[in-house]
Amino acid sequence: MVSAMWSILNPVKKQIYLAIFLAGLAVFANLLVLASLAWSVQALLSHPEQMPYALLSIALLSTVCAYVLRITAFNQSHYASFRLENHLRKQLAEHLAKVPLGYVENMGSGSLAKILMQDVKALHIFVADSTPLYARAYVSPVLTFMLLWWLDWRLSLATVAVLCLGLWLVFNAFSSSQALMQQYNQASENVSKAVVEYVQAMPVVRSFSTAEKSFERYQHALNRYKQVVLHWYRRTGILARLAQLIVSPLPTLTTLLWLGVWLLNQESLNLHHYLMVLLISAGMTESLLPLSSLKHLIGKTEMSVKRIQEVLAEPILPMTTQPKYPQDNSVVFDQVDFRYQQHSPLVLQQVSFTLKPNGITAIVGASGAGKSTVAKLIPRFWDVTSGSIRIGGVDVRHLSQETLMQQVAFVLQDNFLFSGSIADNIRLGMPNVSEQEIMQAAKAAQAHSFIMQLPQAYATPVGERGAFLSGGQRQRITIARAILQNKPILILDEATAFTDPNNEIALAQALSALIKGKTVLMIAHRLNSICTADQILVFEKGYLKEQGQHQDLLAQHGIYAHLWQQQQQVENWLITGENHG
Repeated sequence: MVSAMWSILNPVKKQIYLAIFLAGLAVFANLLVLASLAWSVQALLSHPEQMPYALLSIALLSTVCAYVLRITAFNQSHYASFRLENHLRKQLAEHLAKVPLGYVENMGSGSLAKILMQDVKALHIFVADSTPLYARAYVSPVLTFMLLWWLDWRLSLATVAVLCLGLWLVFNAFSSSQALMQQYNQASENVSKAVVEYVQAMPVVRSFSTAEKSFERYQHALNRYKQVVLHWYRRTGILARLAQLIVSPLPTLTTLLWLGVWLLNQESLNLHHYLMVLLISAGMTESLLPLSSLKHLIGKTEMSVKRIQEVLAEPILPMTTQPKYPQDNSVVFDQVDFRYQQHSPLVLQQVSFTLKPNGITAIVGASGAGKSTVAKLIPRFWDVTSGSIRIGGVDVRHLSQETLMQQVAFVLQDNFLFSGSIADNIRLGMPNVSEQEIMQAAKAAQAHSFIMQLPQAYATPVGERGAFLSGGQRQRITIARAILQNKPILILDEATAFTDPNNEIALAQALSALIKGKTVLMIAHRLNSICTADQILVFEKGYLKEQGQHQDLLAQHGIYAHLWQQQQQVENWLITGENHG
């Protein structure tokens, strides 16, 4: 897993190595400071009448070098971490734009937000902070041990023995924490999901007085997170604190004091060397203290790397190397089968029909019949399981992504606006259009009058997901966007869903301007709105059951006729009662 972690750092690996090298030089300079001071003490003891200016100058110069090198290494590691953070977020965003939409929906906004924000941030912290820790944790002990061995091999072995005990406790404390780390990350992810759900569902929560129950789900996620953290602390806390205590300078110095005094009494140890060992060993023990932090950083980062790599490993929709261009704006479904996942049941089976150029086709059927799936297969939100979909005689899999997106526009029931201005939302994907063109599109969408009544007109912010506008206003902004894009194939998903009677005529005029000269696929729930369609497709449980015009389908007395009869009964329903008074 460590190799996988370092592989994801490839874009900034050279800069990381440079930072580690500089931090290693800083460790060497710091060790040289201790050695110079130790030799200065030895020189003063040997010749008290002479001040060791040369050795003290070396100590001073080494101190400055250590400081400069450490700061430079720190800067390099942080520059690398910011570059990596920017690179990974762009890479993830670009990859998610190419994977099937079903994968994004299955992952959910909470999980993806955690990966894009928290997991990438974990890598940022690892790169920024681990560089000096690597140098201190690995370079410093090796160099210090070599110097101690040169001074006195017995004292150096005693120092290593104490530190090895501490390191053994450190690794034991963290070896049992891998499963706990996974539980911690899962609990953290559940808290993120609960927060997103709670905030997004706030209008529903308040409307139905379910705040207490909704908050219970959020509170349950927090309680689970607390339990995991406390369990982790109880399992490893005592061992980790004991390890830190042993790795600290005091136990090592105590051991060296006892052993050194005994060796001095045996007259087998030079006093000058003994003083140097005491001074230098303190630096060695201090250099090992970051090991626990480094181990924790690595463990946390490995989990983040795993989730990031799982997203990046998700197969993208295959793109053709020899793209073709459609001859017209016809759409043909040819024996299409489709399932969302490999082993899930088929949601479309043996579906074949043709959308003729400049014609209007309506799709009707009960909920779950496959209507929206048909619409989303045309722009390759998913690929068909078998069969083919052709636009202008070309299989959509043989069109480039850019060409395909130039063919299809959407006006969905669940429309989406970004948090910018109204003008920015209308010009989405077309940054170079003029203000006059935006205004003409808004007029055609019957949106200009209400826009001009807003405080900043076209510069008015719409809020997150268009929260400052009504449903009908958002829909007309979406229609204006589609008019401006002027794509030859148009998919409408109950485009009049949010209109009131006063605005329905205006919206009908907007749709008339939008569909003119286009191939239109309309997902309809109100059958009165599709009576004049060129053809109507009736779906049931993933099958295309009936196909024809309104009067022909009524004459068949089949599914469509039954839906029509039910809707007429609903529209003519009179609420009656014996007492009204």
